Amino acid sequence: MSNIKDKVVVLTGASSGIGESTAKVLAAKGAKLVLAARREDRLKSLQDEIQTSGGQAIYKVTDVTSHQQMEELAAFVLKEFGKIDVLVNNAGIMPQAFLSENKVDEWDKTIDVNIKGVLYAISAIVPFMRERKSGHVINLSSVAGHNIFPGETVYCGTKFAVKAISEGLRQEEAISDTNIRVTNISPGAVNSELLETTTDPTMKAGLEEFYQVAIDADNIARAIAFAIEQPSDIAINEMIIRPTVQVG
Repeated sequence: MSNIKDKVVVLTGASSGIGESTAKVLAAKGAKLVLAARREDRLKSLQDEIQTSGGQAIYKVTDVTSHQQMEELAAFVLKEFGKIDVLVNNAGIMPQAFLSENKVDEWDKTIDVNIKGVLYAISAIVPFMRERKSGHVINLSSVAGHNIFPGETVYCGTKFAVKAISEGLRQEEAISDTNIRVTNISPGAVNSELLETTTDPTMKAGLEEFYQVAIDADNIARAIAFAIEQPSDIAINEMIIRPTVQVG
C-alpha cells in the first residue's frame, strides 16, 4: 500500500505545469488533494478530471502573495479534512531580464510569489503540523537556486532563498523534535508556463531555445511522490533534477 494513500496534500500553483502533474500523480496514489491557485476555471477542470478518474480533490482559489488568503486556505483544509499531511510549495514565476533593464515591478512580483508565497504557506500550515508532530513540507526551488545566470539575477536570488528557507526549516524542525520532514526540489528545464512570465523579448527568445531540451512536468511529479512515499523516519532533503543533456 502506498504511503501516500489518504494523506491530505495542499498544493499551491496547482493550475498548470508541475502543480497540475503532481496533483494527478498523487491523486492516482490515493492522496486527498487540496488544489490552490488563482485561476478557478483551471482548478475546477483539474478537480473534475481527478474525480472522474476516481481520485479525491477539492480546490480553493488562493493568491499565495496574500498571507490572509493562505491562512484562509489552511482553515478551509482543516474544516474539510481535519489535518494537513503535506504542503507542496510549487507556485512560482520566472521573469528574466538584466538588472540594467530596471524592471522593478517584476522584481517585486517575483519576490512576492517566490519567497513570500513560500513563507506565507509555511506560516499558515506548519503550526498545525507541529501540533500533530507530523508533516512534510516540499519546496520547489530550481537549478537557478544553485547557479547564477546572466539575466536571471532576481529569479536566482529568489530560488537561492527558497533553498535557504528549506534548509533552515529542516534544521529548526529537526532540533524541535516535531517529526516534520522538509524536501527541497530543484528542477532544471521543465515544460510549463513559466516562460510566459518573461516579458523581455531577448531573454524570452534565449529561454525558448534553451528549453528545447525541457523534460515533462510528470518527471518532477514522480520525484515529489517519491519523497512523500518514504517512511516517516526518512527525509529526502534535496533533489536536483535536470534533463540529461542540460549543462547549467
